Amino acid sequence: MALQDEIARRRTFAVIAHPDAGKTTLTEKLLLFGGAIHVAGAVKSNKIKKGATSDFMEIERQRGISVATAVMGFEYAGCKINILDTPGHEDFAEDTYRTLTAVDSVIIVIDGAKGVEAQTRKLMDVCRMRRTPVIVFINKLDRPSKEPFDLLDEVERELHIRVRPLAFPISNGPTFKGVYNLYEKNLSLFTSDEKQTADASTVEIDDLASPLLAQHVGDKLAEQLRQDVELVEGVYDEFDRDAYLRGELAPVFFGSAVNNFGVRELLECFVRIAPSPRPAPAESRTVEPQETKMSGFVFKIHANMDPNHRDRIAFLKICSGTFERNKNYLHVRSGKQMKFSSPTAFMAEKKSVIDFAYPGDIVGLHDTGNFKIGDTFTEGEALKFTGIPSFAPEQFRYIENADPMKFKQLAKGIDQLMDEGVAQLFTSALNGRKIIGTVGALQFEVIQYRLEHEYNASCRWEPISIYKACWVESDNAEQLADFKRRKHTNMAVDKHGRDVFLADTSYALALAQENFKDIRFAFASEF
Repeated sequence: MALQDEIARRRTFAVIAHPDAGKTTLTEKLLLFGGAIHVAGAVKSNKIKKGATSDFMEIERQRGISVATAVMGFEYAGCKINILDTPGHEDFAEDTYRTLTAVDSVIIVIDGAKGVEAQTRKLMDVCRMRRTPVIVFINKLDRPSKEPFDLLDEVERELHIRVRPLAFPISNGPTFKGVYNLYEKNLSLFTSDEKQTADASTVEIDDLASPLLAQHVGDKLAEQLRQDVELVEGVYDEFDRDAYLRGELAPVFFGSAVNNFGVRELLECFVRIAPSPRPAPAESRTVEPQETKMSGFVFKIHANMDPNHRDRIAFLKICSGTFERNKNYLHVRSGKQMKFSSPTAFMAEKKSVIDFAYPGDIVGLHDTGNFKIGDTFTEGEALKFTGIPSFAPEQFRYIENADPMKFKQLAKGIDQLMDEGVAQLFTSALNGRKIIGTVGALQFEVIQYRLEHEYNASCRWEPISIYKACWVESDNAEQLADFKRRKHTNMAVDKHGRDVFLADTSYALALAQENFKDIRFAFASEF
């Protein structure tokens, strides 16, 4: 198949949400309808099996949260679909933010009872920054939920995006009957209790005026649905795919992932409207997927927690051309040529070695510690892809060596873990002490565990009072020098040698921004 055809049939997207909104359940059901698994639950049980290999995953199991992004690929309706299921827990949000750089569109899952939550807003900000097309799936309608129109208003108001429902629920909670598909103009009612497989029987009703509707849902709900659909058509504009692709309009679906309601409607519409791989911004130019020469970037590095296999896997997003096994590619940062004998594709439960990969695909490369997040591979051109964010940490602690005999191991461990994007390292200008900054407190446990088990180094944490870290830069060299002199006790440098201001209170930060007008205070940087 020609490169052009392969690109056109790729759909690479992330499933994102606040914790507990039902991301993993929805991902499972998408795999189920896509035929990648035959009984829902296989992905989850697979995660548990993987988790049993070490104590680190014990944290994940005990707390019932995803710690790392999982990649799954399957074929559906002639399309190759790559799903990235991300951690919802805010302590691991960095991983999710970076994953968003590797996808062409996003499905945001919202809990119908809770509505838009804090983490959902943050994730939407990242999507807006990158103009990523967004589809909203309002989940858990099998439980008592807010009214659909209230939820639609809330999504518009809280996520600052226009919405257009493409499916509409018939009631919610115990009386929830099904979903009317406004895009296809048909109604699917599940009449069986078969929830773990994809072959539940459905009733197709094409015309809402049909008496068949009342037979299945009752007169009251049938009348309610007719009024709701009339209101939707009257209040909301026609669905505009171009506005969706520009990230200005979010199609909304309703359903209950755990009961299979609304998932097939979502998947079928997604395959039709979601974008194929999009151009990728680089420092020197924009890279088009159709270019014949291969290029791609590393957006995530995942160290295997299994002590028997100390391998790390770098996740490479292919941006253009065809990636081939055993072919030499330029590792731009080091200037070395590298070839990969066993690049892997991620299929639902297992990894398999691949010979070719196309734009939109995610390839796993075995890494012995050579790669960093943001690294670019090309066929010779010195490209650097942009837009891989690194956000200002919210939690800070001094890291101290707990075993003087293991100084080298600790230094190596910190260096490699920071390359992975687990956390950020700052060196204080005042006393030269090392400060670790993370998005959430749980990361400190993860770092300590991994230093001990992977690098045979032990550390201890000491408290430090910092409100926020922000990168500072200015075209006014004099003012910047004055700022650094006055704020000497609060200054640090990051791993790349950039100046960082460690504000101890929100007041100190606001005052600094007010008094030094020529200085830019950035709360996100790039790798």
